[in-house]
Amino acid sequence: MPLTTIESIAALRALLDARRAAGASVGFVPTMGYLHAGHASLMGAASNGADVVVASVFVNPLQFAPTEDLEAYPRDLARDTALAEECGVDVLFVPSVEEMYPEAVRTTVSVSGVSTVLEGRARPTHFDGVATVVAKLFAIVGPCRAYFGEKDFQQLAVIRQMVRDLSIPVEVVGCPTVREPDGLAMSSRNAYLTPEERAAAPVVHDALEQGRLTVLDGARDAATVRAVMLARLAEEPLGVVDYAEVVDAGTFEVPDPLQGTLRLLAAVRFGRARLIDNVGVEVGGALASNPVDSA
Repeated sequence: MPLTTIESIAALRALLDARRAAGASVGFVPTMGYLHAGHASLMGAASNGADVVVASVFVNPLQFAPTEDLEAYPRDLARDTALAEECGVDVLFVPSVEEMYPEAVRTTVSVSGVSTVLEGRARPTHFDGVATVVAKLFAIVGPCRAYFGEKDFQQLAVIRQMVRDLSIPVEVVGCPTVREPDGLAMSSRNAYLTPEERAAAPVVHDALEQGRLTVLDGARDAATVRAVMLARLAEEPLGVVDYAEVVDAGTFEVPDPLQGTLRLLAAVRFGRARLIDNVGVEVGGALASNPVDSA
């Protein structure tokens, strides 16, 4: 079916309910737009796994603090529409803020535990905004398989926890991070980087890889791994580190000693751009409690 653009919640629900009643499965890719190859990989996965592919483009104000880049966040709906159509998206949902939040929001969704550390500590209101809008999008789209990139690994963990806790009829699928040839994770916020900052930015992935190799070489103390990552990041003067940490991939707690399914995560600022990235590593073949993935 040709790409259909829908702005109304009621219209999207009616279309998808009719398609499901006819036996079709639904794949859903929620985005904030300014699409890139990482989003394209999610849409491709959805196209391979479902009969009807829905992507949303909505810059959600609830997940931005007053000091963050809501107004400056990059937007290009014409470009997004063209890429979505190329990737096999059937329905592009582009609601306005007024359509999503017709009155002051009095109900929010908060996921404790995994949302309180790292990104949650750096951006205290962020994950409540993410969980609230994703819960609302899931309620609008209905039963489906939803695709999220592992680049936002903590967000993926928050959404999976929310779906489990609230028994939402959605299967959450995590997809590998898509990277530039030099290792930089693709992100809409990469558009903020100056040429000098863009040249420096791959240090984030390099630091995570050095931390991962340190674990594989036998380090079982989180402080040792953290020090290796921070030392590499310190070599790049354009980067300002928010955090670099190694945690259990399911609980986001720091194991002592390091064991099971681990995730190394970092957030680094380069000028206007705040870049996050992560890599996974397995220690001893044991599964961490409630693991998000085994990558």
